[in-house]
Amino acid sequence: MSQIHLVSWNVNGIRAMIKKDFIKDVKEMNPDVLCLQETKGQPEDVKTALQLLPEYQVAVNSSKARKGYSGTAILSKEKPLEVFYDMGIEEHDQEGRVIAAEFEKFFVVTVYTPNSGEGMKRLDYRETWDEAFKEYIISLEEKKPVIICGDLNVAHTEIDIARAKENYNRASGYTQTEIDGLDALLNEGYIDTFRLKHPDEVKYSWWNYKYRARERNVGWRIDYFLVSEKLKDQVEEAHIYNEYLGSDHCPVGLKLNS
Repeated sequence: MSQIHLVSWNVNGIRAMIKKDFIKDVKEMNPDVLCLQETKGQPEDVKTALQLLPEYQVAVNSSKARKGYSGTAILSKEKPLEVFYDMGIEEHDQEGRVIAAEFEKFFVVTVYTPNSGEGMKRLDYRETWDEAFKEYIISLEEKKPVIICGDLNVAHTEIDIARAKENYNRASGYTQTEIDGLDALLNEGYIDTFRLKHPDEVKYSWWNYKYRARERNVGWRIDYFLVSEKLKDQVEEAHIYNEYLGSDHCPVGLKLNS
């Protein structure tokens, strides 16, 4: 049976990332589909930075509101049937946060979910975003199954965050509002693939640059692969690749039998 390997990575700035081991790391992981978040560049800058990966088709979505902020990309060895940018909602389409690539058997949607911000300044906005994103995914699912990946900016349960009690309802990314937003998506039948394969494993995908958090493994699991219920039986493996450095996030991966 053939297998597809997908990787998602919040790179925290692609132009800085390619000066590190990013190209070597991607070639080592060798994904069929690579989804990036927080590319922080205009389309031409991101495409130029990714020229050292000529085997991939590249789709880029950049922030219109602020240059050098946010942004997403999907790289795929197989050319997508079609690529869709944003959700079609003006309020949510200014920061380059969503790309959907349609393939023969499924959609791959990568997302950089808005952070609720210091002091929860964007928590109300985040709540409306989560609802809109859920409805967008449901609309795609009507056509074919959906694979969602990216930085969802929420630790789902206590096992997904090193210091759960101290952070619950006090830190952006671990408020009940944000947890409810992810629950609403999972309740539509989406599967958290890492928890499907590793129900009790403590593993993180993001560490604060301050306080040497990665060195001490005081982290959060906020990067995910979620799949449609229809694809659940095809999930072979879900990975968190802690060994790859260069960003405050590490890559996460999914192997799907096709």
